[in-house]
Amino acid sequence: MDTEALKKSLLKKFQEVTADRLQKIQLGVLDLEKETADQAADDVARELHTMKGEARMLGLAAIGQLAHAAEDVLRAEREGRTATEIATDVMLRACDVLSDLIEDLSGANTGTPASEDMVRALAEVSGQAAPAIPGAKPPPPAPAPAPVVAAPVQAPVVRAPVVEAPAAPVAHHAPASGRAEEEAPSAAKSAIADRTIRVNVEVLDSLGLLAGDLLVESARGRLRSSETEALFERFSRMGDRFLRLAEVLEIPVEVRAQLDRVESDLHMLRDDAFRFVRRNDDGINTLHGNLSKMADHVAEARLVPLSTVFDAFPRAVRDMARTQTKEVDLLIENADIGVDRSMLGDVRDALVHLLRNSVDHGLESPETRQALGKPQTGRIRIRVRVDGDMLHIEVEDDGRGIDPERLRQVAINKRLITAVQAASLSEREAIELIFRPGFSTREQVSELSGRGVGMDVVKRKVETLGGSVGVNSRIGRGTTITLRLPQSLALMKVLLVRLGDDVYGMPAADVEAVMRVKPEDRLEIFGTLAVRHRGKPTALVALGPLLGLNGGNRFDKPPAVVVRHGEDHAALVVDGFVDEREVAVKPCGGEFLKGAPFIAGTAALEDGRIAVLLHVPDIMTEVRRMARPVTQAPAAKRLRVLLVDDSPIARATEGALVKALGHMVEEAQDGEEAYGKVQNNTYDLILTDVQMPKMDGFSLARRLKSTPAVARIPVIILSSLASPEDKRRGLDAGADAYLVKGELGVEVLAQAIDRLT
Repeated sequence: MDTEALKKSLLKKFQEVTADRLQKIQLGVLDLEKETADQAADDVARELHTMKGEARMLGLAAIGQLAHAAEDVLRAEREGRTATEIATDVMLRACDVLSDLIEDLSGANTGTPASEDMVRALAEVSGQAAPAIPGAKPPPPAPAPAPVVAAPVQAPVVRAPVVEAPAAPVAHHAPASGRAEEEAPSAAKSAIADRTIRVNVEVLDSLGLLAGDLLVESARGRLRSSETEALFERFSRMGDRFLRLAEVLEIPVEVRAQLDRVESDLHMLRDDAFRFVRRNDDGINTLHGNLSKMADHVAEARLVPLSTVFDAFPRAVRDMARTQTKEVDLLIENADIGVDRSMLGDVRDALVHLLRNSVDHGLESPETRQALGKPQTGRIRIRVRVDGDMLHIEVEDDGRGIDPERLRQVAINKRLITAVQAASLSEREAIELIFRPGFSTREQVSELSGRGVGMDVVKRKVETLGGSVGVNSRIGRGTTITLRLPQSLALMKVLLVRLGDDVYGMPAADVEAVMRVKPEDRLEIFGTLAVRHRGKPTALVALGPLLGLNGGNRFDKPPAVVVRHGEDHAALVVDGFVDEREVAVKPCGGEFLKGAPFIAGTAALEDGRIAVLLHVPDIMTEVRRMARPVTQAPAAKRLRVLLVDDSPIARATEGALVKALGHMVEEAQDGEEAYGKVQNNTYDLILTDVQMPKMDGFSLARRLKSTPAVARIPVIILSSLASPEDKRRGLDAGADAYLVKGELGVEVLAQAIDRLT
């Protein structure tokens, strides 16, 4: 290789390696403000010194000078001559300038106006004179130093992912304290020598598809091997019949001798065929196993560490927090877990929005947190874990939490739902209002939270990938949002089912169970068919008609697949089960399937058929629409209900819910008033709270059940007490049902009332 080609190669490698090194420097600079400051300072010093040596060796004087000036600031901060916050700000700004120089090396030798200004700003903070950059023009008279401010808020920039194969570790250069020594050319070249293999992502995608196709072809080979064995068996049986026929026929002696030779040949042929089948089976099984391993390795090679995205988040969160005058610590766990590179952009976009929400909506101001007895610095934690083929990413904050009542009111004000609909929502359903398009609790649009692009975008992105989003929140304690995603999109474990003569697949991660629907397990709730699964009613839907196909329930005990999406479940009736296997997923081709509802992709099967892979989130959305109960009970079932609760707000909310079911409601403020009303009026049902003055709900239930004239009236306890002991006490007191207020919704209450009346 000539000298010029070698230099170009080294410069390209320098850009790749230094971009990663710069990310480590930024993370270390942010840690200067934490308890691990000493270790962080050592790490930053080492990375800066290595960058400086490599840049100078390659003639990139401006980069070397910036790294040198940043070292001075770091030393001044460690010696207490510069405030940590000021040092952090100016070094983060220097990282931005270095990033620009690394991306475009045209100004990395002589410098740019931005890099020269940055060197002077660093020198001002460290108290050192700004040395001249070799080959650069003399700088103009220095203007008055600009105040140090936070870098502007920007979405984290993620560089194009690459597949890297790590080589032996390379020793770092000496720490930043030794400034006079310079590395030899061989040392510099060693520092930036090839340590990874970079593969074009299109080539990797092609390898993934090819591996999947080969895996299917090897499965076809196994099928052909079985067919060959069956053919040999048929030949063997024909030979046996021929020999038996020869035994009963009178054949001349000379022909009998020939038949004996034929019989011997048939036995030899059978033995040879048996050995061939055995060797062929062994070879096919070995080939299939090796191809399966290859497909797994290719799928693993497609995985990119989530740190590719996460490493930019601490800086971004810090900048977001400063615009809100908030203090935030971001903790990240298991960032080395991989995700399919094709999903990286969607995962990044979703997490950026969740982080913005946590900073803007979730975390309180330092003054408010202090008044609430919380630490002034808010905490956001990102946790990652793998569960089978699924990736779980949790974003948790310790902020104000989500208030369901406020969400209900906002939804009413924005005319997304009516007041009656709002009252009928359970706490979980109310919280899920945040996923409605255009929903926001922010009265004024801010640059941080965006302009009407909300959690619905996050949900749509995640569900497009075959995942789900869950929310768990406690008022005053914080919110946790969980993204559940497939770790890889190249190969997927699916359950194959049959609808007519066609095969359909569902991601195995979404399948909770398979079952036979027995007649005694079926029930009907407000006109909606359901089946008992693990003691709970689950919507029962025929998959064929839902997909717009012929068919339906043609069996006394039809097979069904119980699928789960988030908190929702459904039993999908099919015509039969085929198998569970790992398939290569391909996007829908042609106009026939492209954009079709409920379809996620296709997969080739070994028998030549194409399995259509179903998109469970779309199916569950349709199931929810079909299974939603009517909001008005039939006139024949209009009940007179006595609602007992000492809280006016609770009575209003629960009363609206009962009225939404079409029933009449009367109210009482405590158990004593309720018992008096029961003596003088007729009621079909009594709903009572537990904790009330004069007479609590347990005492009311006992008194009602011990009074023969009213003992027949069903009593439902509605309470925020949710422990098993509380429920047992309620049932022991004579209550016919015990419902927890936090889980109360129109469906839950409707089922209880329908069962008791």
